Amino acid sequence: MTYLDAVAAAIRNAVPPDALPDEDTRSLFLSYAVLLLAKGEAVTREDVHNAWVAWAASMGGDRESMVPFSELPPGTQAEDSPFVIAIRTVAQTRRGAQSR
Repeated sequence: MTYLDAVAAAIRNAVPPDALPDEDTRSLFLSYAVLLLAKGEAVTREDVHNAWVAWAASMGGDRESMVPFSELPPGTQAEDSPFVIAIRTVAQTRRGAQSR
C-alpha cells in the first residue's frame, strides 16, 4: 500500500456509504487523495467534480453529468459535497497529526 492508497482509504471511509458510486472507485479516490495533498482544506466541489469526470471518462463512461461544473444543475452540484467534506475532514486530521 502506498501513501496515496492510505490517504484514499481515509477519504473513502469518511464518505457516507449512500454517497459512494457502485463502480470500482479505487482510482477515483486516488484522485481525491491527490486533491487533498495539492489543495488540502481549500478543495472545492468543482475540483471534486473534475476528478470525477476524469475517473468516469477512464471507465469508458459517457454520462450527462460529464460537463463543466458550472453547467450542472444545483442539485447535481450538491452531490459532490460529501466528497468535499470527506477530503477536508481528512486534511484537517492529517494537519492536526502533523502539528503534534
